Amino acid sequence: MSNYPPNYHEQLEQFWHTYVSLGTLDDVPPAGLRPEIAQSWIRSKKHRVNPLDVKARTLTSDQTRELLARKKNLLDAAKSYISNIYSFVEGSGYMVVLTDEHGYTLDMIGDDDMIRTMTHNSNLVIGANRSEEYAGTNAIGTSLVIQRPIQIWGEEHFVRSHHPFTCSAAPIRDARGRIVGCLDLTGPKEHTHAHTLGMVVAAVGGIEKSLQMEETNQTISLVNKQLRTTIQSISSGVVMIDRFGTITQMNDLAANLLHMTPEALYRKNLADIIRLPSDLDTLDFFSKNISNKEVAFVTPSGLTTYLSLTATVIYNDYQNQIGAVVVIDEVKKLHKLVSKMSGFQATYTFDSIIGHSPEIQNIKELGMIAAGSSSNVLILGESGTGKELVAQSIHNASNRSRGPFIAINCGSLPKSLIESELFGYEAGAFTGASKDGHPGKFELAEGGTIFLDEIGDMPLDLQASLLRVLQTKEIIRIGGKRAKTVDVRIMAATNQNLKESVANNTFRNDLYYRLNVFTINTPPLRDHKEDIKELSDYFIRSCNASLHKNITGLSPDAMAALQKYPWPGNVRELENVLERAINLSRSEEIQIWDLPEYVTGLNSLEEMEHAQTAHVPAQPVYTAPQTVGSMKDMEKTTILNALIKTAGNMKKTAEILGIGRRTLYRKIEKYEIDVDSFR
Repeated sequence: MSNYPPNYHEQLEQFWHTYVSLGTLDDVPPAGLRPEIAQSWIRSKKHRVNPLDVKARTLTSDQTRELLARKKNLLDAAKSYISNIYSFVEGSGYMVVLTDEHGYTLDMIGDDDMIRTMTHNSNLVIGANRSEEYAGTNAIGTSLVIQRPIQIWGEEHFVRSHHPFTCSAAPIRDARGRIVGCLDLTGPKEHTHAHTLGMVVAAVGGIEKSLQMEETNQTISLVNKQLRTTIQSISSGVVMIDRFGTITQMNDLAANLLHMTPEALYRKNLADIIRLPSDLDTLDFFSKNISNKEVAFVTPSGLTTYLSLTATVIYNDYQNQIGAVVVIDEVKKLHKLVSKMSGFQATYTFDSIIGHSPEIQNIKELGMIAAGSSSNVLILGESGTGKELVAQSIHNASNRSRGPFIAINCGSLPKSLIESELFGYEAGAFTGASKDGHPGKFELAEGGTIFLDEIGDMPLDLQASLLRVLQTKEIIRIGGKRAKTVDVRIMAATNQNLKESVANNTFRNDLYYRLNVFTINTPPLRDHKEDIKELSDYFIRSCNASLHKNITGLSPDAMAALQKYPWPGNVRELENVLERAINLSRSEEIQIWDLPEYVTGLNSLEEMEHAQTAHVPAQPVYTAPQTVGSMKDMEKTTILNALIKTAGNMKKTAEILGIGRRTLYRKIEKYEIDVDSFR
């Protein structure tokens, strides 16, 4: 009692009798009573605690079981400390009590006589409540209210049956500072010393450290589970290695890519599994990050495949390199992704091929047959007949539709670039080559289709390389030594007569027969003119949307001119002519004067007027000149609008109008147009 005021213990009984038993707590408590006890007495009275008897509050059996299950972590953390404290006081009439944050008893251990006494006098059992609300002022309940350790001696207890005892209790906090329980040591008041509270506080400190460790372990376990789940969900192989290159974790996809089980990979050195290039050893993973490094990998069965490694170095707080995360992908998969991101996709289908003529129906039928085959396809036809349209349609109807579609115009690339474009090159293969090398279009087309347009213009030496790909399904990069297997379907197209090219020794005979497995001829537009109406309607609808126009169709004389024209540029030329006409048209229908002279064959206003009236001999085309204007007015307006668009540029104006410059000058002179005013 040395920490208490002088004669404090001798006054306590009088204090309790006067202020608790006689019920005079409404007055100010005596100055000699500890303030925290006085405040607790006031709270106890407000809770209507009977000072002559404990206010019973005990959980049911089911509620107690649920509470003990919920508080298992606290019970496990406190178990050894409770036993340790009791070992010091065993046989001295003490008991140790553990409660939750609400004062419900979770565990207790003590001398048998003491437990029997507390059970009889104050109903202290597992599941009993020891908060101030039910037990009045006591070390457990009061420490939970004031949230700090406290020792309550004898008559400081609100309930008389607790007066023979001194209780020392301290709240228990978790890692986040929240109170989760309370530890109490109760014994006879005559044997209690202030150091008893110190024992409880020390034990609580140990319990809190155990709780923190447990929470830390749970957090680490959660993070590890989240990490494992995360790397398993990644669509690439992921391998984690320590600073020596030893594998510590990996996902299942990495194991599949390396053709081994996770158990066989664990604790192995990555360099012992993957054959790293001479310029890349294991230590390089820790000197710098590595991006998409291509390496050769030999599976346990002896099959060589190619992988792409990306390594990110991991540093500790002192910037020491302690490991790395290595992402593994199949090179083929990356090439497919690059192709997709680069827009190497086919957009057209057989529904995109417009027309119902027998010639067009035949193309669609042959195309569907080709789509169901894996054979090479050779598409022949004049320029502008839609050869690539047919190739894309075949690709999209085939089992390769999910793969890339890569088109290369063999006639537009310089000879020096065609080989590197098709087959790629290794690092340092030539001056200006990328230091990481570059995949060719055959690699990027993996799993899909490569379309070689204008193949008749391919140089002879490159034809030999292409023939080798067709025969072996392998490519070798420029400067490379290793052959790579490619899964690519080849479609080719040309507007040349390859048989004549073979006879002239400008095209290899063996390559021609390799390509000419499945041949489709795209007919010129002059051979299926019955499709011109449907094609024109389609192009007008498309141009209306892009040019924000509302053209409904063509006048009869304009359609007659389209049907008569031989279309040397085929469907592509028809599309261009109609787009030009839509730009020039000043009415809801495309008129004959909106078409170029070379299409109509008419080069004078009189001829246009004659062609117009020839279709409708019984009546003139324009009967309301006050609203529409004469043919001469329309022609002059069209010329003026074209001059405005070109800022008086005669060459461009003639091109827009589809007439020669000499004709344009003649008409400008006829209509007395001042060209300088537009410049």
